[in-house]
Amino acid sequence: MDIFKPIQIFADFITYKCFYIMPHSYWGDTINFFIYDTIKIGLLLIVINYVMAIIRYYFPMEKVRDLLVKRRWFGLDYLLAALLGVITPFCSCSSIPLFIGFLGAGIPIGVTFAFLICSPLVNESSLYLFPAMFGMKVTVLYNVIGILVSVAGGVLIQKLHVEKYVKTELLKVKSRAQVEIDYGGVPLSFVQKISYFWKEGMGITKQIFPYMLLGVGAGALIHGFVPRDLVERYFSAKTWWSIPLVTLLGAPFYANSVSVIPVMEALVGKGVPIGTALTFMTSIVTISIPEALILKKVMKWQLLAIFFGITIAGIMIMGYILNAIF
Repeated sequence: MDIFKPIQIFADFITYKCFYIMPHSYWGDTINFFIYDTIKIGLLLIVINYVMAIIRYYFPMEKVRDLLVKRRWFGLDYLLAALLGVITPFCSCSSIPLFIGFLGAGIPIGVTFAFLICSPLVNESSLYLFPAMFGMKVTVLYNVIGILVSVAGGVLIQKLHVEKYVKTELLKVKSRAQVEIDYGGVPLSFVQKISYFWKEGMGITKQIFPYMLLGVGAGALIHGFVPRDLVERYFSAKTWWSIPLVTLLGAPFYANSVSVIPVMEALVGKGVPIGTALTFMTSIVTISIPEALILKKVMKWQLLAIFFGITIAGIMIMGYILNAIF
């Protein structure tokens, strides 16, 4: 069941019935994409930031931080964050609200990045569609490599101590006791809690929303005006540089994995190596110009460069391994 289907129906109605734009035209695809993703990601921002405000208020984050920092089983927290990314059906831009919530709640930065990398990388397509399309061996290997890349990326970012490159306003989280002090030193009433959660959630949402609009706008233009056959001609080369090339070609695009499946299936059907095709899909759903525009509000360019560098390296390693085996 597609929970976002009503949004798509609304976007289709506005684009094709109200604006009278021809379906499947360049402008039609661009405007439809913009309306759909603006509403979808905007709602995700509001809901997730509201939920995270509730979690920050009730959850003993100090104990959680101590547990994660003083963990006995190295890497378990990164693995759990990556597995959370597996079960969340988000594209890269849709994952950002939850990523922001993790940062605001005080979860270690490496753990949050393990989630951010894995959420679009290992997704509903790689779990449910790949077995029928490419076989179980490709499916298992892709998903295992994707989780390992996410965990390794999170560990590396944590080791680099890049917290100073995160926008500090997102990390200023009040404890429950501090909130109650602001309200006169007494427990908040139900109405006060609802008001406080909404204020906290909307505070972060308002900071991110303008950048989200810029990101979705860039993605909509790319989605509508860049023809698919522009990249197909470069994919069949079976040389070492084909993997870096398709990674860079896929990065400017923006789409979720399901929408890229028809393109990827057509590429494989034309003889494009499976690793090359999957590299292209992965670069589209994991790294993109819209994602960079939104993340720029959350982090400084140094951390943004580190994140994209690690992710691109992981994507290319995955492509080389798949091409070598299959």
